[in-house]
Amino acid sequence: MNIGEVAKQAGLPPKTIRYYEDIGLITPLRDANGYRSFRDSDMHKLAFLARSRALGFTIEDCRNLLALWDDQDRASADVRAIAQEHLAQIESKIADLQAIRDTLSNLVHACAGDHRPDCPILNTLETMPSKAD
Repeated sequence: MNIGEVAKQAGLPPKTIRYYEDIGLITPLRDANGYRSFRDSDMHKLAFLARSRALGFTIEDCRNLLALWDDQDRASADVRAIAQEHLAQIESKIADLQAIRDTLSNLVHACAGDHRPDCPILNTLETMPSKAD
């Protein structure tokens, strides 16, 4: 298969496929003319990568998951550990976003939104410590 065909089947742009090749996640064959030639196994790896990235796994997580996928003697505990760590990161981000939502919701409710210049939103943004502080 050429890159256009495998891109369509795997659901990835050709640019992403070339990037995955550059960083060593896949290694397609090269024809005599230098064009990439993708095997079914390459397409399956690319689809695996597309699904993994859609779940938010990092490139390094994907590299590790691919290695485990290829290893028939793997321990499922190793796969689970990667997924658990990723889940913990997602849960932390959700908690951070919920805290931001709650703060912003309180500020919006505290602001009269009328013709007066007094604005609790601006006052809070002015005095609120930043994460760098």
